[in-house]
Amino acid sequence: MELIRAEYSGFCFGVNKAVETAYQCIENNAGKKEIFTHGQLIHNKDVTDELAKKGAGIIGDLKEAPAGSIVIVRSHGEPKSFYETAEQRGIELIDTTCPYVAKIHALVREAFDRGENIVIIGDKTHPEVIGINGWCDNSATVIGNTADAEAFSAVSAFIVCQTTIKQRMLEETIGILEKKGIQISVRNTICNATAERQKAAAELAGKTEAMIVIGGRNSSNTRKLYEICAQNCLNTYFIENIGDLPLKQLKNYNKIGVTAGASTPERIIKEVISNMSDNITNENETNLMEAYMDEIDASLRLPHTGEIVTGKVDQVNDEEVIVNMGCKKDGILTAGEVSLEEGQKLTDLFKVGDEIQAKVVKTDDNDGGILLSKKRLEVNEHWNEINEALENKTNIEVKVVRAVKGGVIAAYKEVSGFIPLSQLSNRYVENADEFIGQVLTVKVSRVDQRRNRAVFSHKAVLHEERQKRLDEIWETLKVDDIVEGTVMRFTDYGAFVDLGGIDGLLHISEISWGKLKHPDEILSIGQKINIKILQMNREKGKISLGLKQTIPEPWSVINDNYHIENVVKGKVVQIKEYGAFVELEPGLDGLVHISEVANKHVNNINDELSVGEIVYTKILDIDTERKRISLSIKQVSEDEKPVEEEAPVEEAVAEEAPAEEAPVEEVVAEETPAEEAPVEEVAAEEAPAEEAPVEEVAAEEAPAEEAETDAPEEAPAEEEEATEE
Repeated sequence: MELIRAEYSGFCFGVNKAVETAYQCIENNAGKKEIFTHGQLIHNKDVTDELAKKGAGIIGDLKEAPAGSIVIVRSHGEPKSFYETAEQRGIELIDTTCPYVAKIHALVREAFDRGENIVIIGDKTHPEVIGINGWCDNSATVIGNTADAEAFSAVSAFIVCQTTIKQRMLEETIGILEKKGIQISVRNTICNATAERQKAAAELAGKTEAMIVIGGRNSSNTRKLYEICAQNCLNTYFIENIGDLPLKQLKNYNKIGVTAGASTPERIIKEVISNMSDNITNENETNLMEAYMDEIDASLRLPHTGEIVTGKVDQVNDEEVIVNMGCKKDGILTAGEVSLEEGQKLTDLFKVGDEIQAKVVKTDDNDGGILLSKKRLEVNEHWNEINEALENKTNIEVKVVRAVKGGVIAAYKEVSGFIPLSQLSNRYVENADEFIGQVLTVKVSRVDQRRNRAVFSHKAVLHEERQKRLDEIWETLKVDDIVEGTVMRFTDYGAFVDLGGIDGLLHISEISWGKLKHPDEILSIGQKINIKILQMNREKGKISLGLKQTIPEPWSVINDNYHIENVVKGKVVQIKEYGAFVELEPGLDGLVHISEVANKHVNNINDELSVGEIVYTKILDIDTERKRISLSIKQVSEDEKPVEEEAPVEEAVAEEAPAEEAPVEEVVAEETPAEEAPVEEVAAEEAPAEEAPVEEVAAEEAPAEEAETDAPEEAPAEEEEATEE
């Protein structure tokens, strides 16, 4: 199998500058100020997670950054208004806008000052395009496809491009506008690095049986690379890291190409290539190993191997032993051919008259002697030990002697072997110098004693040790156990939690009884949490976890915590024409009908309440069967408001969740206007559902299973609208 990397791949200049600047900023700041990036610094989760661990949070709006903090502007750039707002709020900006993008900002601003019709060719939702448009007061027309170009009707156009679009898209747009008779002035601002990367990827894809495209799923330039490669190679795979590698499929191909988007760190590219080299037979690596084994062989080989001889010591000193072998020539055994311990001398081991065995290494030393070696004789025994370790799959200890191209030379007693770079560690190793002088426990992976060759693997030992630890962990874990774990990383659908060596998935729906948009609303990287094991699949190596199961479901203990006439504090989470939904604690909402908001007639509830507002309410009714709570604000007197409220909403701490997943978001589709839903109908169980909005809220306040059962009765369009609200 041959691996070929595209000539241009990985970090571009602008992205590299942004990442280096961010790390430097964190280091120089030393925790003095809060640091944020406006949006993801680059479209690569590994990098953004690492930055987060080092203290650089991510914000979506400057309002989220406190005055005096530092905000890093990513390479995509930002609108002019962004810089003005930062200055007004006293926020320090570290600008890592790509120089090519900054040039587009200048071009657009100048064209806007001249009064020209500005056209940006690109994706109108891409941060770079949004930033460019912000330098002409958002007056530009964004063309993202041929239909947009056909719809453009101005007399003239000043054209710039998103740096990562395909050249073909620019050419097609120009052709359409010229055909319409529009006078155009074009500034081709496609980044050269992007064009070179796309060209190199296309050429490589046309020469290989399979292509690997590495990059973030949200990266625009990586998606374009994938599209280009897929057009030239049917077997094209889009991966984010080594975890996505389709190793089983790749084993079917002999020639594989690798390219990467501008937001992909070099470390990840090398890890992917190394992982493929480890798991797929790599002819190149085999040839490389053979070449270095030849070098080892040459360094150890003597002109004549000779036979094993027996003789008597005739003379001995600190430098050599003269051996009488019963022939015309004496044998010469030098100190270098004897295994001596530190401080030991030849005279300590040999006496005149001693009988010894040695191996002939040279029949003539130019002085008429025969060179002998005790070490070479001992080597046979060492080879036997190595062969035994190979056969029994046992471990031996070797000492790393020196680095060579492609790996290191390691010595087992008097035998030298080769350890490839890919087998030195279970992590990617770029420079083997750190291992020189270390004693490593290894497995013997290959032996050719006839050619004096042995290949060792330290990685195999580490893998075996890790597997033992994992087996021990699997044995100790059981379904329904509550265990401690550490939050390691987030995805949009949940969080991965380390259980002491094994990662389990804490799905977003299992984090809180309330509603969440993202796990980071409640959890943080590195946080220790107690979680319940819901499911285990050892064969697939998957564990499903639950956090909300460690506390009671609110409705299961409703009668313990809430009673009619109680005054409780809550947060307004949704406003409808007929009333407002108030969250008493995550997963427990009540309805304040419009008639119960104030001691006056209320036409528009928005005049009285707002989402996020904290209010005191009185419980009018609790219907545990249909899971509904009726509340009143107007019936709460000032005397009834507690000085220190300990309502469940306070106890929820960080487990407050956004609106989309809690039952309240699943508001029944056909809402009845407030004037058609009198308060009597809200409380009355016998009121028909079509006459009272509160009846329609049944699906909202029911558990997820019940809501799904009732869903067909309701209009999907309204559910989507409620979710957006």
